[in-house]
Amino acid sequence: MTAPLDVLVVGAGPTGLALATQLRAYDTPFRIVDRSLDRARESRAPAIQPRTLEALAGHGIADDLVGRGSTTVRLRLHLRGRVLPVPLFDVGCDDTPYPFLLFLPQSETEAVLSARLAERDVTVERGTELVGARPEGGYVTCRLRRADGAEETVRARYVVGCDGAHSTVRARAGIAFEGYAYPQTFLLADLEADGLEPGCAHTFMTAAGMLFFFPLGTPATWRMIAMRPAGAPAEEVTLGLLQRIADDWTTGGVALRDPVWTTSFRLHNRGATRYRKGPFFLAGDAAHIHSPAGGQGMNTGIQDALNLGWKLAHVCRGAAPEELLATYEAERAPVGRHVRRLTDRAFIVGTGGNPVLRMARTHLAPRVAPLVLRATGLRARLFRTVSELAVHYRRSPASTTGPNRPGGGPRAGDRLPDVPRGLQRRTAGAGYHLLLTGPHHRWPQPPSAHELVTVHRLGTDSPWPGVTHALVRPDGHVGYVAGGTDLTGLRAYLARWLLSA
Repeated sequence: MTAPLDVLVVGAGPTGLALATQLRAYDTPFRIVDRSLDRARESRAPAIQPRTLEALAGHGIADDLVGRGSTTVRLRLHLRGRVLPVPLFDVGCDDTPYPFLLFLPQSETEAVLSARLAERDVTVERGTELVGARPEGGYVTCRLRRADGAEETVRARYVVGCDGAHSTVRARAGIAFEGYAYPQTFLLADLEADGLEPGCAHTFMTAAGMLFFFPLGTPATWRMIAMRPAGAPAEEVTLGLLQRIADDWTTGGVALRDPVWTTSFRLHNRGATRYRKGPFFLAGDAAHIHSPAGGQGMNTGIQDALNLGWKLAHVCRGAAPEELLATYEAERAPVGRHVRRLTDRAFIVGTGGNPVLRMARTHLAPRVAPLVLRATGLRARLFRTVSELAVHYRRSPASTTGPNRPGGGPRAGDRLPDVPRGLQRRTAGAGYHLLLTGPHHRWPQPPSAHELVTVHRLGTDSPWPGVTHALVRPDGHVGYVAGGTDLTGLRAYLARWLLSA
């Protein structure tokens, strides 16, 4: 048996790869395995939200993703008798360096993450399946089986299931996965489509439901997602069937050809009853699955991983108490529940067969949509929700407000905005970052801190008014904030969450 690991990551999709990237940044001993022989080649999740790009920027990955994707995609909403251009992220996103929805196939996202791991000498062990996991003696004894049938036993302090909706880790941990399946069946195809305005995402809203075309570029120009028509036989997904749907739902203006990938699927809305049980953790689809409305799934999973990764790394190196790991579920489970509720409501509105909903899509939406689009305040709130910039951990045990709370700026638990511009890049390195604001003479000597804390003097150009000190966590969220120069509360916070502080 090999030497014990700190972490075994099971599943090498975007969530597992993001977790591995963060563990590697802290030199945490780990392995990452996946039963698939190769990474995904299909497009799958086609969009990356601004908050995900922010979270990945510290690992030097965001710029590579942006370089491969498209930031200029426009949205066209096709309603009865009219086509409305819908601005994307033109309001409500002035505090991020990524004020756009990045269209990039999941296969490309995985390629970028895998390449970064390879640069750091991390091998993704593909064709390797977890077939047994038993906690004993302070470790989890894990049995791995390779594609050739050979088996290996390894021990790990923690096992993280990033292995999808049918998670083996979740099953081994005995965590329930509760929820329901939607009755509809959906069809998906990556193909060519003549008659669509290029560079745009197209949504056709009809009485029968909604039809989507997303620009991909690779492996085909377009991704088509549609609901199987009522009464249609459960046949193989053929080009003929897809064309019939396009003819009915687009009034015959779109000609389909050259499909490179087609599939049918059912959607579920389910969540793990716990995100942690002893040494087992769940992230991504292993913890929550829902409809693709709003492009939340992959993004939420990556952010699960980046919330958990630094906490595991700090605990494993002895720099933080075990208590820190309890904040993972406290912070991310509410986010998962919110995403499930949000996507469920959007799904029902877009696909429900209730006569009222059918009438709303065909008669009410053409009248109301233009008014909604002109309401910039409403759109700003919507975009901040969809972009995941509004995610916060204000109720987390690891979010503390000290004395003399500043009258403005981010609160404890909020993400650090990119104000002034470039602040996120300055605070993107591993570890915590202590921000000191106000005139420089108020901070004559930089306070001594932990080796995992980097001190920054922002002067008067900062997100907070007046003299303030704030501690930013490794995931870009504010852990502690207080007004004035008395650091007593800060030191107490560090003593609780960083050992030897």
